[in-house]
Amino acid sequence: MQMKTFKGGVHPADGKEYARNIPYRTYLPKGGEMVFPLNQHIGKPAKPVVQKGDMVLAGQIIAEADGFVSANIASSCSGKVKAVENRRTVAGTSVPCIVIENDGAYTLAEGVGKDTEEASLSCQEILDRVKAAGIIGLGGAGFPTHVKLAPKNGDEIRYVIANGAECEPYITCDDQLMRTQGEEIVKGLKLMLRLFPNAEGVVIIEKNKPEAIRAMEEACGKEEKIRVQAVHTKYPQGGERSVISVVAGKHLKLGMLPADVGCVVDNVATVRAIYRAVCKSEPVMERGFTVSGDGVAQPCNLIVPIGTSFSEVLEEAGGIREGVTPQKFICGGPMMGLALSSLDVPICKNNNALTVLSLDEAALGEKQKTACLRCGRCNQVCPLGLTPQMMALAAERGDYSRYEKKLYGLECIACGSCTYICPAKRPLMQLFKQAKAEIMAAKRK
Repeated sequence: MQMKTFKGGVHPADGKEYARNIPYRTYLPKGGEMVFPLNQHIGKPAKPVVQKGDMVLAGQIIAEADGFVSANIASSCSGKVKAVENRRTVAGTSVPCIVIENDGAYTLAEGVGKDTEEASLSCQEILDRVKAAGIIGLGGAGFPTHVKLAPKNGDEIRYVIANGAECEPYITCDDQLMRTQGEEIVKGLKLMLRLFPNAEGVVIIEKNKPEAIRAMEEACGKEEKIRVQAVHTKYPQGGERSVISVVAGKHLKLGMLPADVGCVVDNVATVRAIYRAVCKSEPVMERGFTVSGDGVAQPCNLIVPIGTSFSEVLEEAGGIREGVTPQKFICGGPMMGLALSSLDVPICKNNNALTVLSLDEAALGEKQKTACLRCGRCNQVCPLGLTPQMMALAAERGDYSRYEKKLYGLECIACGSCTYICPAKRPLMQLFKQAKAEIMAAKRK
């Protein structure tokens, strides 16, 4: 059967060879500071419920959701609250954080890890446990999961999609998760299907992950309402809109949510976290994390506690490869990731990788930049069917009304496909991010 695909997209070198076959291992810092930003999710930052001097345990809620679109934050370690103060994060901004002096014991709070028979739980109790655990989109978006699982039109949901595409170059933590924790992913998907009785479950995986496909097919076994769908290896296949286009054949129009076309989409790590929260009473304390790139001595996939610094995980990966002077450190991958000015920043729930590169291709491209060639390649590869060439012109002129209302520039998902394909080496994605930020700032005023 011919595999479906979405319109547009690009095929960057995937860099998966560095860490794709490296099994997970757990890294637990033996001490030091653990830093927990209060804005680890889309929506309103969480509100601290601890203060300086308090003793906390691993799994204890240290900040509570402060609104409907918000999420709890649990401590990933036991120790003493050192401060509630501003610290720098991966975005380079200084935000309120809870700082805990890790005692290295990782003593669990009461009830964390307690088994629960999910069959005895109502749908509302499932939702309550997901909310209490502070689960957000672990694939990078960071949207609070309990909100996504409670759409107004729940009976109209036809597809619950576990997104295991992992199309971003270098990152392999979801690949390893599907290979080793397939049963828990399926159990999490079954819990989600209880909330949407008219839906079927679909696990979507790019075909460059054959081991993950086999593992998930085996985990699905004879499940009648869950199937694995292999898809073309093409970036950005893991984007929510691309996933919906391939699985449901639907196009999200301006202002629409996935639920509006009968879909709920969550990353496979998020789906597993749902199982752990509901059946193991386990809040989000840790996550799968890839350390990769040609500048890393020992690329690897780690299970790391939230709040660990990027510098520590790089050290755990053997540090910088001998003979290499890295030019770029990226939180995430090279297409959508954020360049890091410092590694002394904490890993948050929605951070899945540190990529270390010996060459800064963005800086090199800046030196080679020319005027737009009017070749139209950016228009051809945009997965949303936008016109980056015209958007760039409007953004450069400061014509934000045209950018937003005529060219639908706010629909841009900042995937970077246009920048990647541009022969003139124009930093289109960066230009669009700046335009969106200025438009949104004006709206807030």
